[in-house]
Amino acid sequence: MHSVFLSTTLTGDRMPTQICIFEDDCAMQFLPLVYFRPVYNLICGMSSLGEKIAAAYPGASISLHMRPSLEPLFKTRYSNFRINELIADSVLFINGRALAGLDFASKIPLEGPAETVYYSGKAIVGARLSGTLLEQLKQKPAGIASIGEFDGVRRVQVDVPLVAYPWDLINRLDEQMKSDFERKRSFIKGKQIKGNVSPGVHLLNKKNIFIDEGSLLQPGVVIDAENGPVYIGKQVTVMPHATIVGPAYIGDGSIIKIGAQVYGSTYLGRVCKVGGEIAESVMHAYANKQHEGFLGHSYLAPWVNLGAGTTNSDLKNNYSTVRVQLAHETVDSESVFVGMMIGDHSKSAINTVFNAGTVVGVSSNVFGSGFPPKFIPSFSWGGAGEAFATYNYDRALDVAVRVMQRRGVTMLEEERVLFHTIFEMTTDDRKRMRMPQ
Repeated sequence: MHSVFLSTTLTGDRMPTQICIFEDDCAMQFLPLVYFRPVYNLICGMSSLGEKIAAAYPGASISLHMRPSLEPLFKTRYSNFRINELIADSVLFINGRALAGLDFASKIPLEGPAETVYYSGKAIVGARLSGTLLEQLKQKPAGIASIGEFDGVRRVQVDVPLVAYPWDLINRLDEQMKSDFERKRSFIKGKQIKGNVSPGVHLLNKKNIFIDEGSLLQPGVVIDAENGPVYIGKQVTVMPHATIVGPAYIGDGSIIKIGAQVYGSTYLGRVCKVGGEIAESVMHAYANKQHEGFLGHSYLAPWVNLGAGTTNSDLKNNYSTVRVQLAHETVDSESVFVGMMIGDHSKSAINTVFNAGTVVGVSSNVFGSGFPPKFIPSFSWGGAGEAFATYNYDRALDVAVRVMQRRGVTMLEEERVLFHTIFEMTTDDRKRMRMPQ
């Protein structure tokens, strides 16, 4: 319910070639953002990675490969998709980290020579398998990263980018938003401005602006699409004197508060509330940043709430590249601009500040003056100048359930199970910080 997902649906028909979007070992480099979702559910542009792949093969039968921990929830939530199930005699596997452009299907066609593996450098982008090789994979439901290990398989190099870390999603927002808008434009019927635009609203480069039905732009709003398109979904409210600079995407039911400054390369998912200043960032569905404060080059998972005045740094004073501490490694991002990555259900208190390259896990509560650590494990309670402790699991779950209920969303039983699984999976992360359990 709170994840952007593929728009393609399945039928019971057996297709000549079935597509399987899969996760490889590198998917875990996107933690904590992928604890509650497969990597191809992450946003880059105006859509998820998986939606781009599905759009490249319209009408194709699609199955989804994912980690076993995710399977029960997604089988319940997306019952019209085959999950970890291969039914065809020929399957085209596509790496869920691939950035599928408008020409993706010409590089990796749906139909083609069997027993072919497509590489981008050393990374496997896709593989078309049938016969004995496919049968071997069908016996291994939890893993398909070994598709490049078969002897005698034809290897083809293709020019297809893959994302490797969360900041890659942010760094490619601009190009992907422009590409996604062109794809969306081809499906727009009738006029592009369908919502209610009040007197005193300024639309710059109107041909690159789409405003869907039921949305309201109040007096003094500026939508600037001079440097990139702006897509505003259904039932969005943009309050007076807010400014949105393209490229930008505003999801259905979101509210942009009075005087908000939404700069280019920003994605705001469904039912977000946004105020203050935000630039080059992704906020998944149901994430909130209602008040003043800066958010830049960052990725917020669903149900994250930033308290009033919360601000993050996305640039070091010496302009060197930002090093990011992930759960199991520290990585040089090779990027000068890196903000923060925050997992599902985490929250910051008022006036919290985060350093460049900070990672906050799932269901953590961060507060205190000064900068907290750059890596905060899931289910942490504490902050700058405060000793971190483990967030009591029952209390954390209770808060998550109540927050979702406030938005009319019920936590599924399978989601509760996954919530507890993540708590157990991240125990060692908390122990490494010597946090009381």
